[in-house]
Amino acid sequence: MSVDDADEAGWDLDPEDESRGVVEAVGRQIKLWREAAGLRAAEFGKALGYGENLIYKIERGVRIPRPELLDKADEVLGAGGKIAAMKKDVERARYPKKVRDLTKLEAKAVELGAYSNHNLHGLLQTKEYATALFEMRRPAYAQDEVERLVAARMDRQSVFERSPAPSLTFVQEEVTLRRPVGGKMVLRRQLERLLEVGQLRNVEVQVMPTYCDDHAGMGGRIQVLKFGDGSAVGRDEGQDTSSRITNPKEIRILELRYGIIRAQALTPRESMAFIEKVLGET
Repeated sequence: MSVDDADEAGWDLDPEDESRGVVEAVGRQIKLWREAAGLRAAEFGKALGYGENLIYKIERGVRIPRPELLDKADEVLGAGGKIAAMKKDVERARYPKKVRDLTKLEAKAVELGAYSNHNLHGLLQTKEYATALFEMRRPAYAQDEVERLVAARMDRQSVFERSPAPSLTFVQEEVTLRRPVGGKMVLRRQLERLLEVGQLRNVEVQVMPTYCDDHAGMGGRIQVLKFGDGSAVGRDEGQDTSSRITNPKEIRILELRYGIIRAQALTPRESMAFIEKVLGET
């Protein structure tokens, strides 16, 4: 990478972001290691293949370094893995704040229920499917932003590895299984992923068939998360709005609607057979 490509080596940090302290601490450590090695910022940047301006931004904590930059810095400065180890500290700081907030909620939830009518739920998406989805956004995201959003979405899927495992239920419209987002092969791998996830004991995937003439989900996407203390958070996403819901009365309405949607959809066993059928036709 040339010096002219310097700004491709990280992500700008919002001055109001709560992760700023972590990023600033990492920047200070890099500066201390650089100075201890007797390198000026320009020399250090040249050794890494980046520009001097980027090095200053990272050391001031206004730019979040990419993991590969930290690996290279560790090697150049002979830090013995100490700089590379900071990748964990900045890993989630690079994700948009609203994604980090959602990740925290999903990480604490003991139950999660979601109905999706336009595309597959983020927790169910393969990396290729998610990439294609973000790349077709209009107005278009920069490639750097696509990579950032995909990485954040994949990180959320650690919810499947939690112990004790939360109860996860998903209802997907039939059209989301047939729309070839990313092309035929991407869709095939996505359908295979659905079948894998659907075999997990704590996960139930259901399909809402298009021919269903009585449908409680016509208002849009729904998501309800419940926590160990009895509290809950919901999201009701209509055509033009998306709102976070914490009012108990409104949560009960969402739960009622989601319960009816599940009752109207194919059973989990029928849904697995349906997905296999669509896979065979794809």
